[in-house]
Amino acid sequence: MAVETGQSVAPAAGGDARGRGRGTGEKSKEAPGPLRRALATHWYAWAMVAPVVIVIGVIIGYPLVRGIWLSLTDADEANVARTIGVNEIEATYEFIGLENYTAILTDSVFWDRLGWTVLWTVGCVSVTFLLGLVLATMLNRKLRGRAVYRIAIILPWGIPAFVSVFAWQMLFNEKNGILNRILEGGGIDAVPWLGDPTWAKISVIAVNVWLGVPFMLVALLGALQAIPSELLEAAEVDGANAWQRFRNVTLPGIRSVSSTVVLLSTIWTFNMFPVIYLLTRGGPGDSTEILVTYAYRLSFLNSPRDFATSAAWGVLILLLLMLFAVFYRRSLRKQGEVW
Repeated sequence: MAVETGQSVAPAAGGDARGRGRGTGEKSKEAPGPLRRALATHWYAWAMVAPVVIVIGVIIGYPLVRGIWLSLTDADEANVARTIGVNEIEATYEFIGLENYTAILTDSVFWDRLGWTVLWTVGCVSVTFLLGLVLATMLNRKLRGRAVYRIAIILPWGIPAFVSVFAWQMLFNEKNGILNRILEGGGIDAVPWLGDPTWAKISVIAVNVWLGVPFMLVALLGALQAIPSELLEAAEVDGANAWQRFRNVTLPGIRSVSSTVVLLSTIWTFNMFPVIYLLTRGGPGDSTEILVTYAYRLSFLNSPRDFATSAAWGVLILLLLMLFAVFYRRSLRKQGEVW
């Protein structure tokens, strides 16, 4: 019995010792960090995203950093690196800090352009949203030929912007334009659509609204169709009229989509270069010049071309849009929206 007892105890003791040894060894190894765990778990997703991140970094990241650096210098057409014939001239521009920003912010030109840019953006986005909502509400109902109407309204979205702008430029022609011909037929004097500052502003807003309504219509129509019909039927059973159903059911139902499209439309309109430049070139005079077209003028049209000041204007435009996005996001959070 003593021998059997010794044999049974020894393996048990050895097993305990080996168990303790394995436990100690496992504790001595360092646990992988969260980054290593994420890479090990989602390596396929990281591999798929990596090319996109690299391309965006090259296409957007480098020009952004380069533009910020140029805005802190005195770079212009005369002191940047350039090649003349077989001669290569090195860059001689210097770092000057925030002098370009100080000069811009203390100049009335910037504030005049900013005021019109804000007015242009608010006017275009508000009218586009209202028209898109009205048309989406109409097309959300059952009516004969609804598919034809949808295609006709979405058609401007499928035409390149520069083609549409050139077509509108012909329509706005003061002497031979179709619009003035129609007015003359009704006994009304020709309107200087692109020759008068006020009419030119109205014209560029009208063209941009015409280009932007299809996007707003498609987005809001999708949001309207996503609202459960049971909610509208329940409100109608409770005695709510059409306006009450629209205000208390439809508008809250499309709030998340409408807040997103308003943000996107604001950013696009704030930087809408083609409509302004191709239709009026910022004229007459500089009455329709917005921030982005003036930055383009500084860098490509004026002589000598001022690359540093143009870059500073671009950085200020970016900062303004970032501030707007931050405040817009905070206002949505206060209303209970998640963005």
